[in-house]
Amino acid sequence: MSDQDSSSSASQTEGEMEGEMEGEMEGEMEGEMEGEGDRDDNQRDSTVHSLSSFSSSLRAVIRIKQKYQALKKRRQEMALGLDGAVTFSGAPARTSPKIFTFDALTPSSIPALSSSVLQRKKRRKRRRVMFPNGGQRRVPPKQEQSRAKYCLYLLCAIVFLQVYNAIENLDDHVLRYDLEGLEKTLRREVFGQQGAVEGLLSHLKDYLSTYVHNKPLVVSLHGPSGVGKSHLGRLLAGHFRSVVGETLVLQYYVLHHCPQEADALQCARDLSALISGMVERAEEEEKIPLFIFDEAEHMHDEILDALWQLVASKQSNEYLNAIYLFLSNLGHAHITKHMLHNSSSISMTMTASGRHSNLVKELTPILRSTLKKLHSLWTEADILPLGLLEKGHVMECFLDEMTREGFYPDHTNIERLAGEIEYYPAVGGHEYSQTGCKQVVAKVNLL
Repeated sequence: MSDQDSSSSASQTEGEMEGEMEGEMEGEMEGEMEGEGDRDDNQRDSTVHSLSSFSSSLRAVIRIKQKYQALKKRRQEMALGLDGAVTFSGAPARTSPKIFTFDALTPSSIPALSSSVLQRKKRRKRRRVMFPNGGQRRVPPKQEQSRAKYCLYLLCAIVFLQVYNAIENLDDHVLRYDLEGLEKTLRREVFGQQGAVEGLLSHLKDYLSTYVHNKPLVVSLHGPSGVGKSHLGRLLAGHFRSVVGETLVLQYYVLHHCPQEADALQCARDLSALISGMVERAEEEEKIPLFIFDEAEHMHDEILDALWQLVASKQSNEYLNAIYLFLSNLGHAHITKHMLHNSSSISMTMTASGRHSNLVKELTPILRSTLKKLHSLWTEADILPLGLLEKGHVMECFLDEMTREGFYPDHTNIERLAGEIEYYPAVGGHEYSQTGCKQVVAKVNLL
């Protein structure tokens, strides 16, 4: 009962205090509002009256604040007295509602609060690491950097240097043999065989672009008499003598070096020894020698056998770095027959390289099968057929020869001399010479 009486008396006291405070506050506010209303009406009258009304309103605010603080202090004292009485009697303590004020907050306490809140948030966000029951916490082993990566970098650098060195060597070889100058010379000096010239230059460029080979270059030029085989050989020999030296170029004429068949075996031995010496000398100088065999159709079997052993057999490295050029009229009947029978189907607008590509494509199998029956040496060679020369080509030969000899190149005179040459019957608008340019030099010497 005593507890109930004390709690009821405390609640009654609090109610009375709250009612008293509310009444006083309302009275004061109403009075001040009425006073302010009166002062507002009087403010319109004069400036002095307005200053007095401002001072009175300030005083009213100050009085209200003082009364509010006094009531608040009294209420706190009464609450402390009631709490002490209740705890003294053993009843459970009754907490009064907390009133928030800005007095307790100081600028120094705000960063501490914010830092504590942030720490709690971080701890809440931190994930828990789950470990097995029987296991222990272990630091993951540090991964060692593999040394193979550095070996890979070294290998890439070596490959790059090798490729760069190969490109440099390729340029050096091409520049050493001056193939551009050779091309200009052949196009200017050789008439009617532009397709064959392009084929020969293609073989030379592919072979001379490097110094390491697995076989020597063997090229065989075949064509009728007077189409420019020997002339082409002389131009090649002169060019290579200027770039590799006199001692690394051989022009071998069978009818001149070995005219007797009885001396064929000795000629073969001498030729083999000569080629071996030139090859060894070229290996020391890091150059590629050139061997030209003109009139190859007159070669004896002993000479062909010796050359075949040098070309086809597994020789040492120096024998693989050599160029063999054979000039002959073997298979000329097939070439003449093919050109005369197919001239009507050849277009007049077709280029010289196009006509020669068709000629090579159609005649190479026929010539290879024919030459294979004669000797095995021809199976190792790249065959290039030379076609018949037309009347226009013969006129170009006359013009060039007359210019060399110092004659005035009269077009009428050139046509007259070209008309004295024998030709095959015209086929498809093409008039082919039977002897090519073979008689041009003799006729110009008669002028």
